[in-house]
Amino acid sequence: MAGHRDTAPPATAAADAGGGPPVGGPRNVVVLLLDSLNRHMLGSYGGTEFDTPNLDRFARERAVRFTSHVTGSLPCMPARHDILCGSLDFLWRPWGSIEVWEEAITRHLRRAGVTTMLVSDHPHLFEVGGENYHTDFGAWDYVRGHEGDPWRTYPDPTFVGAPALPARGGGWFWQDRLGWTEAGDRPYDISRTFFRSESDYPGPKTMETAARWLREGAPDDAPFLLFVDEFDPHEPFDTPAPWAGRYDPEWEGELLIWPPYDVGAVAAGRLSEREGRHIRANYGSKLSMIDHWVGSVFDALSERGLWESTAVVVCTDHGHYLGEKDIWGKPGVMQYEPLGHIPLLVHWPGVAGGTSCEALTTNVDIHATLADVFGVGGRVGVTHGTSLAPLLRSGGSAAPVREWAIGGVYGNWVQVTDGHRKYARGAVGDNFPLSMWSNRWSTMPVHGLEDAVRLPAPDRRARLDFMPGSDVPVIRQPFEPGDRLPFWVGSNALDAHFLFDLDEDPGEEMNLVGGPAEAEMVELLRAALWSVDAPGEQLERLGLV
Repeated sequence: MAGHRDTAPPATAAADAGGGPPVGGPRNVVVLLLDSLNRHMLGSYGGTEFDTPNLDRFARERAVRFTSHVTGSLPCMPARHDILCGSLDFLWRPWGSIEVWEEAITRHLRRAGVTTMLVSDHPHLFEVGGENYHTDFGAWDYVRGHEGDPWRTYPDPTFVGAPALPARGGGWFWQDRLGWTEAGDRPYDISRTFFRSESDYPGPKTMETAARWLREGAPDDAPFLLFVDEFDPHEPFDTPAPWAGRYDPEWEGELLIWPPYDVGAVAAGRLSEREGRHIRANYGSKLSMIDHWVGSVFDALSERGLWESTAVVVCTDHGHYLGEKDIWGKPGVMQYEPLGHIPLLVHWPGVAGGTSCEALTTNVDIHATLADVFGVGGRVGVTHGTSLAPLLRSGGSAAPVREWAIGGVYGNWVQVTDGHRKYARGAVGDNFPLSMWSNRWSTMPVHGLEDAVRLPAPDRRARLDFMPGSDVPVIRQPFEPGDRLPFWVGSNALDAHFLFDLDEDPGEEMNLVGGPAEAEMVELLRAALWSVDAPGEQLERLGLV
């Protein structure tokens, strides 16, 4: 960005997205993004609590299993920006759509003659702040009714006999346990009354739609990208029989399908231990249900004989806390392993399944890999990823593609890892200076609390600046104490730093801040921020100047 540096950056730099298509590589790609997919609950990663037979079989028979894949920009839409645009944006803005100076991978693929298809039930893709990620796909199919999707204004009057079981509304924890009476229920509480069978639920319907496109729409004579953005197993953790109650058959009364977002809820008495177990079990039911329906996509690939020409990527944006360290949802805490250490399974034609790759990777690398597969790597603009194709072609045994990965949430902790140690640095002193850089002024919609969290428009303090690699002016709106800040900005990150040796302390119980290793990780974070051309004010906010 113009005008925020007065010295040259360190020599460390992120690799650019790859060049031409790899020899003998896949012709097509299918991306299955399952939102809030907990790595530690998948059988392929050692989980035993819930059943995930289709994903486990995929990992065992067809995929390279990445064991050191971590989050980048968070939460939902920033993570999709990582994958579709290839650049980390959490240092510049909290949540937003594709900016005027950016081009998603799909635009480059359309120019290259690649057929692109999006199938999704993810409502944030069709709201302010996410509304243009779908527009450069060749076609898209939006399955209605999930979470905050305003699909219906009234309950189905013929609801009697529907498979949806009685459940507490989406505002129950906010209202009953936190006393936020202004919090309302969620649109899904109405939408669920219209589901007449399991196949009507958004997740199953999305997978069936994707499978049908593979059978009927995927071209024989041209390369294609199918991107399935599936909101399950994200909340609400709502399932019909036989999934409902599968892991908690003794529960009586209304289901708790909406998890709290809270820290220390059980210890403080805001959530009983029994309620917590029930919520966790309902996540497991949703996880097992969507795993079942993922099988329909795998079946379609087999029926069309596409495994030999198609890379298949199973990924997620982040995990979801379900009581680990008495944390629930995605509240304002650093990214502990359950949320930040995420699964990545990739089928690569010609490479044996059941192999593992220990190299450090992150979600912007998925973007670089797509660019590599389709041969558009030199034309995708400012990116921060590195193609995983060398690792995939070798079955995971090639040299690592990166030495560090950074991630975080706007205005909150910024984290760096070398694959062995993880350092999360909060703001020092206060959370300023802090600005939002965007020409598409928006932030996360919070259904039921819109008026409480809506971001004011830019004011006379705003000025024009320039984003890295661009001559397009961008609005830079500074924030000051007393301003209403974007939803995810948190004061609990002030003067709170964490350092864990994940090899010796995988449970993250021993904070090594203050020891000799912290100085090394501070320098690694500083070098990483320089290499992605982070705003100078971010280094100042973090006490790294």
